[in-house]
Amino acid sequence: MSSIKTKRLFFLATAVSCLLSTTGCVVEQGSAPPPPRTQVVYVQNRPPADIYEPQPPPPDRSPNWAWQKGHWRWNGKQYYWQKGHWVSRPPHYKVWVAPHWEGRGNSWIFIEGHWQ
Repeated sequence: MSSIKTKRLFFLATAVSCLLSTTGCVVEQGSAPPPPRTQVVYVQNRPPADIYEPQPPPPDRSPNWAWQKGHWRWNGKQYYWQKGHWVSRPPHYKVWVAPHWEGRGNSWIFIEGHWQ
């Protein structure tokens, strides 16, 4: 294999590896959002009532921020509180769908927050 083909193959493999290793990372301003988690969380008992958290001002005055209020998450044994924080809107997305729990039959299912 020629030196140029080897370098191109190495570059492509490195790029793919970097992309795969960043899946699920924190969304940075202007980056594409990660897809909602595909893992479905079913819990038998209802999540506790939400905890009130005052909403601080956004990081800057641009309209590209959405407040993700605090919410309960499940760690496999019990609920724990995830504090609220600002999420940045990627290009071409308009609406933030907040993470939430939905009752389904005798269980509760967690829906990840995501942009639409």
